[in-house]
Amino acid sequence: MKKLFTLLLLGILLWGTPALAETRSAVIVGAERMELLLPTLRGKRVALMVNQSSLVGNTGTHLVDILLTQGINIVRIFVPEHGLRGKVDAGKSVQSGMDEKTGLPIVSLYGQRKRPTPEMLSDIDLLVFDLQDVGTRFYTYISSMHYLMEACAEEGKTFVVCDRPNPNDFIDGPILEADCRSFVGVDPLPVLHGMTVGELALMIDGEGWLRGGRTCHVKVIPMAGWSHGDPYTLPVRPSPNLPNSRAIELYPSLCFFEATIMSVGRGTAKPFQAIGYPDERFGDAVYTPAVKIGEDSNPRHKGKRCYGTDYTSASLPQRQLTLAPLIDYYRKADSLGLQLINQRQLFDLLAGTKRLREQLSAGLSEAEIRASWQAGLKAFQAKRARYLLYTDYR
Repeated sequence: MKKLFTLLLLGILLWGTPALAETRSAVIVGAERMELLLPTLRGKRVALMVNQSSLVGNTGTHLVDILLTQGINIVRIFVPEHGLRGKVDAGKSVQSGMDEKTGLPIVSLYGQRKRPTPEMLSDIDLLVFDLQDVGTRFYTYISSMHYLMEACAEEGKTFVVCDRPNPNDFIDGPILEADCRSFVGVDPLPVLHGMTVGELALMIDGEGWLRGGRTCHVKVIPMAGWSHGDPYTLPVRPSPNLPNSRAIELYPSLCFFEATIMSVGRGTAKPFQAIGYPDERFGDAVYTPAVKIGEDSNPRHKGKRCYGTDYTSASLPQRQLTLAPLIDYYRKADSLGLQLINQRQLFDLLAGTKRLREQLSAGLSEAEIRASWQAGLKAFQAKRARYLLYTDYR
């Protein structure tokens, strides 16, 4: 009991209390399954890819702290977009350095480089990936995972995934096409892939998607008490502008607005839960984006009153990607003589295809657009079935 209290206190001191903490879930995530994880790591030189979401249980204790108390030889920590403690703005470079709390070296993989060099892996035996994903192709943690797997494959290192639930666990959206491949879409996945990061790692390796067709030695520490389709509330925000379950739920559908003239609620209490523009004709909901330290230092339309829609309680289709907000605002902007999509390349990269932008321009309905995805989704579902670790949708 004394040891548990010490770990709890240490976790809170180093990492802070979880922002979304609720009642304890029956799910046992991979990082909690020490009976599987510790034997894999003992006697090995270990690197970790972690951030503020890499917590164990409901105690607020970070995986790094637990492994250190167990005598695991951690050589370095890699960090993704938003940094080790999830405080760096979206798209902003993350700096490498030294963690002042643990004394461990931190290597950023979201800045000048997005993949580790051979030298960064030369003194380790294996790399542990433990990040909370949100099930969306353009959420960059799985892009970082792909690049890490490539590096491990090329250097002959084992890649260990501590699995976590997918809070947007369904399959929908267009499949990524080769001419729209980027860091916001590396692999040929739909916008919503319906897989955990562990299952995705197995698919990336098994389908030969790694550079040069190499294979990676992937070991997944699976969860217990979770099946596909089970609801799951994240115990901590996965990134600065996904502060609650509603934002996470809406993110796949509203992220397209990042490539438009609209604000997506950054710099407010409702990021990815509101859409607005500085023109009263755009809607009844009113908000003013402002600088929010640790979330967004320069939100779009900063200091301007934006008018639009508050989606926090709006009735939208459940368990699917909805294009209704995008189609509505595309038509509204057009009727006012404005061009909604002002970053065409970014929009295509987020969609994973140029066809969605062309379909909007042609005035297609949501049903017509969705119909164009179905053949690709059917083929993806057949491929996905080969890599599932958990009972599929009932």
